[in-house]
Amino acid sequence: MASVFFASCSPSYNSIKRMQKMEEGVAHPNTKEELKEALSKYERRALDLVTTEAQEGIWYKMLGTRYLDEKMYGQAMESFKKALTFYPDNANLYYYIAVCAVYVAHGQAFDLANVAGTIDSEKKEEYLRMSEAAYTQALNINPDYYRALYGIGVLYTFELTEDSAKAIPYMERFLQTQTKDTNGMFVLARAYYLNAEYDKAIALYDKIIELAPSKEKVADAQNNKKIVLDAQYANN
Repeated sequence: MASVFFASCSPSYNSIKRMQKMEEGVAHPNTKEELKEALSKYERRALDLVTTEAQEGIWYKMLGTRYLDEKMYGQAMESFKKALTFYPDNANLYYYIAVCAVYVAHGQAFDLANVAGTIDSEKKEEYLRMSEAAYTQALNINPDYYRALYGIGVLYTFELTEDSAKAIPYMERFLQTQTKDTNGMFVLARAYYLNAEYDKAIALYDKIIELAPSKEKVADAQNNKKIVLDAQYANN
């Protein structure tokens, strides 16, 4: 299941202290002085371990970004998953996992080991759903994370097209803050089109044409608007 990797396995602060009792030689303190000494040793050692674990989590995240820069998406995804065990509430890590999972999905789409040479659609679907779960978790942690809003919108609109209607609320939220992001407008317009909300799609394409971010985007918006108008006419 895609949700398995979200389970955190980092040891708690109290667990760390229990693990140290044999090392410190104060497993069974009795007097006040022994108790104070034991507490001091435990606290100092536990703090050192927590600090070390925090640094390890940062290193895994850094390693993941290095792999991402090199387009080594599978290795990047595994590094970000390991970082999650140290920082389970980090929305950025879930975002990066979601991005990597889509790339891995496309890398897994053609299984060269498959005798028939067909597309491994089940494996691709597994990674796309992993991406969906990661984006969702990122937004559970930070509902206003605009990159995750955009990412999950693209995922539903262009990858999980059977769920394209789910893209609409995410992209509408995205454009509430990213008001002039024409890439986001293109995504939302397509989601509207896929769900037969033609008037809304046309209005967005008109807005892109009005903003005129580039000649290419204006031309794309004009062409897409014509496709929507034709679909609207055919369905009336």
